Amino acid sequence: MKDAYRLSLQLHEAHHGKLEVVSKVPVNNADDLSLAYTPGVAQPCREIAKNPDDVYKYTWKSNSVAVVTDGTAVLGLGDIGPEAALPVMEGKCVLFKRFANIDAVPICLDTKDPKEIIEIVKKIAPTFGGINLEDISAPRCVEIERTLKKECSIPVFHDDQHGTAICLTAALINALKVVGKKAEDITVVVSGTGAAGSSIIHMIHDLGVKEIYGFNINGIVIKEDADSYDFLTKELAEITNSTQKRMTMAEAMKEADVFIGVSAPGLVTKEMVASMKEKPIVFPMANPEPEITYADAIEGGAYVVGTGRSDFPNQINNVLAFPGLFRGALDARAPQITEAMKIAAARGLASLISDEELSKDYIIPKAFDPRVAKVVAQAVIDEVHK
Repeated sequence: MKDAYRLSLQLHEAHHGKLEVVSKVPVNNADDLSLAYTPGVAQPCREIAKNPDDVYKYTWKSNSVAVVTDGTAVLGLGDIGPEAALPVMEGKCVLFKRFANIDAVPICLDTKDPKEIIEIVKKIAPTFGGINLEDISAPRCVEIERTLKKECSIPVFHDDQHGTAICLTAALINALKVVGKKAEDITVVVSGTGAAGSSIIHMIHDLGVKEIYGFNINGIVIKEDADSYDFLTKELAEITNSTQKRMTMAEAMKEADVFIGVSAPGLVTKEMVASMKEKPIVFPMANPEPEITYADAIEGGAYVVGTGRSDFPNQINNVLAFPGLFRGALDARAPQITEAMKIAAARGLASLISDEELSKDYIIPKAFDPRVAKVVAQAVIDEVHK
């Protein structure tokens, strides 16, 4: 790991970051200049002025995304500020280009005020075809995304919430096939009810899971405590813990078929996994250290294990979702990304593994599977055109 840190630092210093601007057209002589800039550029401007929708025809808007952060929840580093967040946002832009050929621009904002962030994004929206919110702390990120979805006419997506949820849902769809269970029959324990956890709970609920126990630093989510919750957790109290049991996570695990972790390291023991129902599915995804290690989960009796790490089977990686999702949304000219589009993306991702290929160590495609972005994009397009 130390070698990776050292080599990454050298790479960033050598290249002064990871992005550059490259022209699509030549500017080698006066004729080129007159077409790309003045006087020729006046004509597409006139056409767009007459019909604003022509901006998609004559500019990069149809293939561009702004990657926006305030630097308050960066990877596993927390609130490190907009400047320190820039390497991550550059990296996100590189992934957009590599996996979906989308031109993305990092926008790091020097404000933590949700209302100010909303106004800034609305003001820059005419330049871009979509907005990817990134590494903004919860519950602020939810307020920001929901408001922008209502007030912008282009797709707005918070990847830390929904990208994780799409990939997890795809993995769950296939894991349930492996263990021979149905979504409507299982009980799921989710550790972490912030940005990612809340979106996961909503998505698996939409998938058909009826019994979900949500846990956070204060314990189990329960309606009785709703007066002390933020708006996000209050929503979760309405769709989780149907029998309103007050119990520890260790007690809930005895009822669980599936554990999903997006919280903190070391919260789950081998004994807790061993107490789960037959053929348990375990997804410990806390970053950088999971709720239980892969080895301990297997030793505890987990039948299917998926993590966020590339050195173990079944890596649940957001890069499987967001490039194809935006590719599909841009190509379909979708004004927003809906819950149905996210479920469609998850099902499309899961469909890439045939029943013959499916196994406990292969429930989700690899990050570099060239089919992923195309299949996810097409699933989104099909949903938009229903």
